[in-house]
Amino acid sequence: MRILIIEDEITLNRTLQEGLSDFGYQVDTAENYKDAEYFIDIRNYDLVLTDWMLPDGDGIELCKIVKNRSNRTAVVILSARDDKDSEIEALKSGADDYIKKPFDFDILLARIEARLRFGGTNVIEIDDLSINPDEEKILYNGEEIELKGKPFEVLTHLARHRDQIVSKEQLLDAIWEEPELVTPNVIEVAINQIRQKMDKPLNISTIETIRRRGYRFCYPTADQEAEAKAKANEA
Repeated sequence: MRILIIEDEITLNRTLQEGLSDFGYQVDTAENYKDAEYFIDIRNYDLVLTDWMLPDGDGIELCKIVKNRSNRTAVVILSARDDKDSEIEALKSGADDYIKKPFDFDILLARIEARLRFGGTNVIEIDDLSINPDEEKILYNGEEIELKGKPFEVLTHLARHRDQIVSKEQLLDAIWEEPELVTPNVIEVAINQIRQKMDKPLNISTIETIRRRGYRFCYPTADQEAEAKAKANEA
């Protein structure tokens, strides 16, 4: 589970990061609106924990951006505002929860766990292909495909952005914890494993290489759609 913390108070930001990391969450942090927008654009989060008042923007506006991008992502607003009207405003704007400062970390953790437990599904379903990020499982026509680790994460990220061309740099930033320590050729290795372990055995195509620009998720291709329709007509 990946969480984005947006909090401009540095000590609180680090405390939240360390505390949530200790409980096994993958955590990214931002201290302002601009950096938060960057993370929201390149990565998929299960939950966003954001302060309301940021030095360069509004956490409520970030909530709207998150929900427009993926309604399944839970958003929890942190705020020093303790009046009823502010809480109502935040919830009506799309936030899933509102927590007043100061707060007890154990209570915050319990409410985060509750939001993640009752949140929407992460499963990506496209025709006969099903990708389940939580269980790291791929099914094609009901048959499980053995693809794990970084190749699985690359496939998942591209599938979530299937209308976009995603560059190697964007894939590195989205998937690797320290992208500056790895070389771009690890993406080529991951793409090759997807094609060898999945595309080739199943006679399908899932990843299209766009020369000098990156990769695009392409399942189903026009030929695959035509073949599926032909099989359906025969049935």
